Amino acid sequence: VLPSARGTNVTAAVPDAGLAHEGEGEEETENNDSETAENYAPTETEDVSNANVVKEVEFGMCTVTCGIGVREVILTNGCPTGESKCVVRVEECRGPTDCGWGKPISESLESVRLACIHTSPINRFKYIWKLLRPDQQSIVLVNDSAILEVRRENYPLAFQCDTLDNNEIVATIKFTIYTSSELQMRRSGLPVTDAALIFVLTVGVIICVFIIFLLIFIIVNWAAVKAFWGPKASTPEVQSEQSSGRYKDSTSLDQLPTEMPGEDDALSEWNE
Repeated sequence: VLPSARGTNVTAAVPDAGLAHEGEGEEETENNDSETAENYAPTETEDVSNANVVKEVEFGMCTVTCGIGVREVILTNGCPTGESKCVVRVEECRGPTDCGWGKPISESLESVRLACIHTSPINRFKYIWKLLRPDQQSIVLVNDSAILEVRRENYPLAFQCDTLDNNEIVATIKFTIYTSSELQMRRSGLPVTDAALIFVLTVGVIICVFIIFLLIFIIVNWAAVKAFWGPKASTPEVQSEQSSGRYKDSTSLDQLPTEMPGEDDALSEWNE
């Protein structure tokens, strides 16, 4: 009975030892977890401290004055490389929708290529082309692309392109298509105007440079200029003084009293 009882006790003691080891393992695991948590705690603090850095942002100039364009978003504080300013991203910017009258991207005597206002990607927007007619309703064209090629006619044409984003007009631009003869006249008139403008500007620049150099020469050589112009300036003054003296003498002579007619009669009677 005793051996069996002892065996039972030993057998029962083994699981207890295993449980004890498991308990010790759990305690060690908890200790390791607590140590790991303590080790990673400063990192979280660093992240929090980094999040407290104030990042100041300013926006650059928009690339367009009307329609849609892009602008830079600039970080003025908290740049990763330690610079005073750094570009964070590029975003879209918008101006007034009406862009007035534009110029073709290319033209010849036979045809003209027109372009709507857009940004990349070009297929993001919807484009509506219209043929404008005076005192009449405009005609909507079938073409819905950003580029329109038009052949010249015997009369001028006017087109308009509306750029839409989510069914909202964001830009509008108009174009005038001249006839071939009008285009030739405009091209022939431009060189004459340019030549006259260049000539006037060149003459004006030469005169301005000459005046500037003349003033500099007078300032630098003021003593010589004064000595040269001094006698010439004094000669007219002397002449004016002499002429004024002569004028005074002549006036004084004119003011002398004339002989009395009574005295002449008395002398004639005494002589008789």
